[in-house]
Amino acid sequence: QVQLRESGGGLVQTGDSLRLSCAASGRTFNRADMGWFRRAPGKEREFVACIGYGGSYTYYADSVKGRFAISRGNANVALYLQMNSLKPEDTAVYYCAVRVNSGRYDSTESYGAWGQGTQVTVSS
Repeated sequence: QVQLRESGGGLVQTGDSLRLSCAASGRTFNRADMGWFRRAPGKEREFVACIGYGGSYTYYADSVKGRFAISRGNANVALYLQMNSLKPEDTAVYYCAVRVNSGRYDSTESYGAWGQGTQVTVSS
Protein backbone atom coordinates (compact mmCIF):
# COMPACT_ATOMS: atom_id res chain seq x y z
CA GLN A 1 0.00 0.00 0.00
CA VAL A 2 1.32 3.43 -0.97
CA GLN A 3 1.15 6.34 1.45
CA LEU A 4 1.74 9.86 0.20
CA ARG A 5 2.54 13.10 2.01
CA GLU A 6 2.74 16.49 0.40
CA SER A 7 4.89 19.39 1.59
CA GLY A 8 6.25 22.70 0.38
CA GLY A 9 3.14 24.81 0.44
CA GLY A 10 2.99 28.27 1.95
CA LEU A 11 1.94 31.89 1.63
CA VAL A 12 3.55 33.73 -1.29
CA GLN A 13 2.93 36.80 -3.42
CA THR A 14 1.81 37.01 -7.01
CA GLY A 15 4.67 36.09 -9.31
CA ASP A 16 6.56 34.04 -6.74
CA SER A 17 7.55 30.40 -7.05
CA LEU A 18 7.08 27.32 -4.90
CA ARG A 19 8.14 23.70 -5.23
CA LEU A 20 5.85 21.07 -3.82
CA SER A 21 7.13 17.64 -2.87
CA CYS A 22 5.28 14.36 -2.51
CA ALA A 23 6.99 11.84 -0.25
CA ALA A 24 5.95 8.26 -0.75
CA SER A 25 6.26 5.04 1.16
CA GLY A 26 5.09 1.64 0.20
CA ARG A 27 5.60 -0.57 -2.74
CA THR A 28 6.12 0.20 -6.40
CA PHE A 29 5.15 3.87 -6.45
CA ASN A 30 8.06 4.39 -8.82
CA ARG A 31 6.28 2.18 -11.35
CA ALA A 32 3.04 4.11 -11.24
CA ASP A 33 1.80 7.14 -13.08
CA MET A 34 1.25 9.98 -10.64
CA GLY A 35 -0.52 13.30 -10.59
CA TRP A 36 -1.16 16.55 -8.81
CA PHE A 37 -4.62 17.91 -8.15
CA ARG A 38 -5.87 20.93 -6.23
CA ARG A 39 -9.00 22.08 -4.46
CA ALA A 40 -9.73 25.77 -4.20
CA PRO A 41 -12.14 27.09 -1.56
CA GLY A 42 -15.70 26.29 -2.52
CA LYS A 43 -14.69 24.28 -5.58
CA GLU A 44 -14.23 20.64 -6.47
CA ARG A 45 -10.85 18.99 -6.70
CA GLU A 46 -9.34 19.61 -10.13
CA PHE A 47 -6.53 18.18 -12.19
CA VAL A 48 -3.24 20.07 -12.32
CA ALA A 49 -0.64 17.77 -13.89
CA CYS A 50 0.37 14.14 -14.27
CA ILE A 51 3.45 12.20 -15.29
CA GLY A 52 4.12 8.69 -16.54
CA TYR A 53 6.05 6.32 -14.30
CA GLY A 54 9.18 6.62 -16.39
CA GLY A 55 8.62 10.26 -17.14
CA SER A 56 7.30 9.01 -20.45
CA TYR A 57 4.62 11.67 -20.66
CA THR A 58 3.39 14.76 -18.88
CA TYR A 59 0.04 16.49 -19.13
CA TYR A 60 -1.02 19.82 -17.68
CA ALA A 61 -4.22 21.69 -17.10
CA ASP A 62 -4.50 24.65 -19.45
CA SER A 63 -4.57 26.99 -16.47
CA VAL A 64 -1.03 26.01 -15.40
CA LYS A 65 0.60 25.12 -18.70
CA GLY A 66 3.87 27.00 -19.15
CA ARG A 67 4.05 27.94 -15.46
CA PHE A 68 4.10 24.60 -13.62
CA ALA A 69 6.38 21.62 -14.15
CA ILE A 70 5.84 18.12 -12.80
CA SER A 71 8.78 15.77 -12.34
CA ARG A 72 9.62 12.43 -10.77
CA GLY A 73 11.80 12.24 -7.70
CA ASN A 74 14.03 9.55 -6.30
CA ALA A 75 13.86 7.03 -3.49
CA ASN A 76 12.23 9.22 -0.83
CA VAL A 77 10.43 11.90 -2.79
CA ALA A 78 8.26 10.45 -5.49
CA LEU A 79 7.03 13.58 -7.14
CA TYR A 80 7.62 17.32 -7.45
CA LEU A 81 5.59 20.21 -8.71
CA GLN A 82 7.55 23.34 -9.57
CA MET A 83 5.17 26.29 -9.62
CA ASN A 84 6.32 29.57 -11.15
CA SER A 85 4.58 32.86 -11.81
CA LEU A 86 1.98 32.07 -9.19
CA LYS A 87 -1.38 33.82 -9.35
CA PRO A 88 -4.07 34.33 -6.72
CA GLU A 89 -6.25 31.84 -8.59
CA ASP A 90 -3.65 29.16 -7.84
CA THR A 91 -4.64 29.36 -4.19
CA ALA A 92 -5.75 25.87 -3.16
CA VAL A 93 -4.88 22.75 -1.26
CA TYR A 94 -2.62 20.67 -3.48
CA TYR A 95 -2.72 16.88 -3.45
CA CYS A 96 -0.57 14.19 -5.01
CA ALA A 97 -1.97 10.82 -5.94
CA VAL A 98 -1.15 7.58 -7.69
CA ARG A 99 -3.00 6.56 -10.83
CA VAL A 100 -4.87 3.36 -10.11
CA ASN A 101 -6.79 2.68 -13.32
CA SER A 102 -6.77 3.46 -17.01
CA GLY A 103 -9.48 6.08 -16.90
CA ARG A 104 -9.03 9.67 -17.94
CA TYR A 105 -5.68 11.06 -16.82
CA ASP A 106 -7.39 14.23 -15.58
CA SER A 107 -10.13 12.55 -13.57
CA THR A 108 -9.98 12.13 -9.80
CA GLU A 109 -11.65 8.75 -10.34
CA SER A 110 -8.44 7.47 -11.94
CA TYR A 111 -6.32 8.11 -8.86
CA GLY A 112 -5.97 6.79 -5.34
CA ALA A 113 -3.72 6.86 -2.29
CA TRP A 114 -4.37 10.56 -1.87
CA GLY A 115 -2.16 12.50 0.48
CA GLN A 116 -3.45 14.98 3.09
CA GLY A 117 -2.63 17.97 0.93
CA THR A 118 -0.52 21.09 1.36
CA GLN A 119 -1.95 24.61 1.37
CA VAL A 120 -0.77 27.13 -1.21
CA THR A 121 -1.94 30.71 -0.78
CA VAL A 122 -1.03 33.40 -3.29
CA SER A 123 -1.71 36.97 -2.26
CA SER A 124 -2.33 39.73 -4.78
